[in-house]
Amino acid sequence: MTNENSLCYFTSIETPGYVGFANLPNQVHRKSVKKGFEFTLMVVGESGLGKSTLVNSLFLTDLYPERIIPDAIEKQKQTVKLEASTVEIEERGVKLRLTVVDTPGFGDAIDNSDSFSAILEYIDEQYERFLRDESGLNRRNIVDNRIHCCFYFISPFGHGLKPLDVEFMKKLHSKVNIVPVIAKADCLTKKEILRLKCRIMQEIEDHGIKIYPLPDCDSDEDEDYKEQVKQLKAAVPFAVCGANTLLEVKGKKVRGRLYPWGVVEVENPEHCDFIKLRTMLITHMQDLQEVTQEVHYENYRSDRLAKGIKNKENGLKPERDSVVPAQIVANSVLTEKDRILQEKEAELRRMQEMLAQMQAQMQAQQ
Repeated sequence: MTNENSLCYFTSIETPGYVGFANLPNQVHRKSVKKGFEFTLMVVGESGLGKSTLVNSLFLTDLYPERIIPDAIEKQKQTVKLEASTVEIEERGVKLRLTVVDTPGFGDAIDNSDSFSAILEYIDEQYERFLRDESGLNRRNIVDNRIHCCFYFISPFGHGLKPLDVEFMKKLHSKVNIVPVIAKADCLTKKEILRLKCRIMQEIEDHGIKIYPLPDCDSDEDEDYKEQVKQLKAAVPFAVCGANTLLEVKGKKVRGRLYPWGVVEVENPEHCDFIKLRTMLITHMQDLQEVTQEVHYENYRSDRLAKGIKNKENGLKPERDSVVPAQIVANSVLTEKDRILQEKEAELRRMQEMLAQMQAQMQAQQ
């Protein structure tokens, strides 16, 4: 006895002009949901800009339950260190393995000229680990800890970008997707926020800094999505404020900050860009991962490969921080040897043909 679903299925397959591969996206979706998603976010900025609060607000979780805030004396001695916190989030059956890399100590010293080195090293280490795993034997179970997105927090109290902001973004824009964020936007009026946004974007352009570009919409996308992307592009840099406290406003619970003059609602688009920042991150999470894989990681991989081959040709021992996995170097050397061997074989064939022609001529003369 055939049930109704199977009857519909066979009828649709047998319909003229219908193959059935339109269902492939559903297969991909089901497989992805079953496997779960991985995403790594880095947050960089001076202390006191609300980085931890914002991240907790974005993902409705507490990533730093045991964090101890250092006092002023400890901050003087503190150097930049990186702390990775991983949490498994599940929402409506979809699992997300979120890793947030925080950078306490960044920008807190009197001399910040060396603030970037620890962050640069960490990003390169993750690329190196992925490169090693990718060229190893167990390629199926690779954990992707590469930085897919970096929220760079800009102080709302300045008149634009500080020299530290410019230098940091210039150092990292070719390695990671940078999303500029104006912190503690509830300290500014709407006019001040607009003025600061224009100033920051102008300075980013003047200094040739490449921030993460939101992908353009295809012509066949629906109008609502096109409008959403347009609004997100116009909102950069995102002026946000975070809060994990629930307050009652007009009979309903909202997350926000209570001031003598009223309540700043975190999830109210009229108050800040929090919703836009979260929409950008969730809607374009896949694109952030693809840009990391196809642009930043490929650049790193090709540089490492070039360094390994150059050192091999010059007879130099590779430096510790520029080690290319042995398998990749071996493959590259083999490819070079094959090319030389093919050239020699072609030359040998030409010489044999010339010799055969000379012998034929000599026999003809005799």
